Amino acid sequence: MNPHHPGDVAHDAPAAQLEREAELHVSSLEETVEWLRGLVCAGDGVDEAVGRVLDVGCGPGVGTCLLARAFPRAEVVAVDRDPAVLERVRPRAARRHLASRVTVRQAELPGGFEELGTADVIWAGHVVHHLGDQQAALDALASRLRRGGLLAVAERGLPPRFLPRDIGMGRPGLQARLEAADEDWFTAMRGELPGASATVEDWPAMLARAGLIPTGTRTFLTDLPTPLGLPAREHLHGYLTRLRDRAGDRLDAEDRAVLERLVDGDACTGILWRPDAFYLSATTVHTARACSRD
Repeated sequence: MNPHHPGDVAHDAPAAQLEREAELHVSSLEETVEWLRGLVCAGDGVDEAVGRVLDVGCGPGVGTCLLARAFPRAEVVAVDRDPAVLERVRPRAARRHLASRVTVRQAELPGGFEELGTADVIWAGHVVHHLGDQQAALDALASRLRRGGLLAVAERGLPPRFLPRDIGMGRPGLQARLEAADEDWFTAMRGELPGASATVEDWPAMLARAGLIPTGTRTFLTDLPTPLGLPAREHLHGYLTRLRDRAGDRLDAEDRAVLERLVDGDACTGILWRPDAFYLSATTVHTARACSRD
């Protein structure tokens, strides 16, 4: 969801970071898509039941390609506001022999919801919280569902864990304080969104208010133990750097100094080199079906 400037040499870096992060979660994404496939087909007729899929907030298309593989007769539309990430979708689909069924659509949300057309399955991964009125966003997504269609919304879950309680620098429990600072930043960010509206984030209830029938919630884990590979370390380095930039002023001086040491790419205490680094995250997915109408 970050803006980029055409022609900027570094403009593609955030898109590459998003792709690297998504690839860390491929295993859990595969589990998620298989679960959605089961909800849609209930054992029979999935190929015929799903003719069009929307991947809203698709990023670089990792999930888009998994959806295209799971629903082999569907047109899968990758939707995002960021042209830099959309540029990665087509070549990724082509490498997986899915290009004939994967298309891309640049859209500003929530204003662009009406232009997306309807679909049998809509996947909205970590996109609703970027919109000020989350209930209105779910209402708009629900309106795009065809009769009996399925909406799946991935939101929040649990923050990633990647460090032990005592890392040998500063006070123990740094990660909990980083999460608290980031949560404060998140709350402030949401308050500044256009049309921001506070709501109790009971996602099944919100889906029901959108006129849908909740069909289940599941949480999917990504568990990468030590020794952690370089792609995960690079992702964590980027994650901590962004956290420092957006929420570092919410930390005390000691924690800020420790955070600087963690993002120091040359220090043995940094996240790129620490032998105790791991990666554990949980993504929660809420699903609901459109009522069948005569």
